[in-house]
Amino acid sequence: MTDSHRPPPYGSLALIAIVVGAGAAAFAYTAGWFSPNRLTPNKLVSAFAPPSGPALGHRRNHAKGICFTGSFEANGAGAEISKASIFNKGQYSVIGRFNLGTPNPDAADATVRVRGIGVQLTASDGQVWRSAMIDPPFFPVSNPQAFYALLKASGSKDPNAMKTFIAENPEFARFGEWAKSAPWTGSYAEEPYNSLNSFVMTNKDGAQHVVRWGLVPKATVVPMTQEDFAKLGPNVLEDEIVKRVAAGPQSWTLMVTIANSGDPTADPSKDWPADRRKIDVGTLTVDKIEAEADGPCREINFDPTVLPTGISTSDDPFPAARSAAYMKSYDLRTAEAKYYPRTPAATGDKQ
Repeated sequence: MTDSHRPPPYGSLALIAIVVGAGAAAFAYTAGWFSPNRLTPNKLVSAFAPPSGPALGHRRNHAKGICFTGSFEANGAGAEISKASIFNKGQYSVIGRFNLGTPNPDAADATVRVRGIGVQLTASDGQVWRSAMIDPPFFPVSNPQAFYALLKASGSKDPNAMKTFIAENPEFARFGEWAKSAPWTGSYAEEPYNSLNSFVMTNKDGAQHVVRWGLVPKATVVPMTQEDFAKLGPNVLEDEIVKRVAAGPQSWTLMVTIANSGDPTADPSKDWPADRRKIDVGTLTVDKIEAEADGPCREINFDPTVLPTGISTSDDPFPAARSAAYMKSYDLRTAEAKYYPRTPAATGDKQ
């Protein structure tokens, strides 16, 4: 439910200063500047690679995807909490990418549990807001180091690796239950997408709030089992979204959720209570789908720290870690451009 009239729950400048400072420290920590034993972008990106090696020329994660273009219609309500010009009432251009959370660009859709969306919104003054969201309501683990440990455990030949990991990171069990029990859908258009990470929004009066945001689909959601979804074909999501958007634009409501004092802003594995204030700030509409090979999203790095004035990082360490890893992935795939689009000669494919 949208409610943009109640007074904000808190706006402590001292708290925000601590949050922003912690975010900067997290970036240095994750980049490995404080110690050679710290988690680095190289380590994190390398951990995504399957035993056969990475798919050259592709993103190291969320490698399977398709581009789209569209618009964001801001309704003006976002100006209450952020001075970002993208929230001024009006229509703004969008470039984005639907994707699957896998390092394998040839993975069958039904074998990948996490679906994602990357969006780049450009305001009339040229300021850019990039965001990469996924459909789970919370993240599998609480911090970047645990995520690295998850990648290592899932790729380990040790039969006890995952058991050991879960014992050391018990929050993962909740994600595992979601992955097993949450219904599947047959379309990217029927998915909600969540930032999961928290950010700070500052309005024109200097009032600040810690927030998360998400996209709520306007399409009718038709839940199904994984088994029924698998019967639709290995590439059904891309095929379906091409046909669906050709028949008519698809839309999502962009909803911003405001944290209360004491909410876990630094841990994306913990969702906030359902009664937190939510503001409908506008509608994102997709009106054209394009293959990634020659599409407008191919060269975009959906770095979550590319933010307009009025939005900044918080004490959540993940955006900084993601930014560093995304840049490493971007550098690798652009250096490997000759392998993408892939050819039979380059990969040994028979098609």
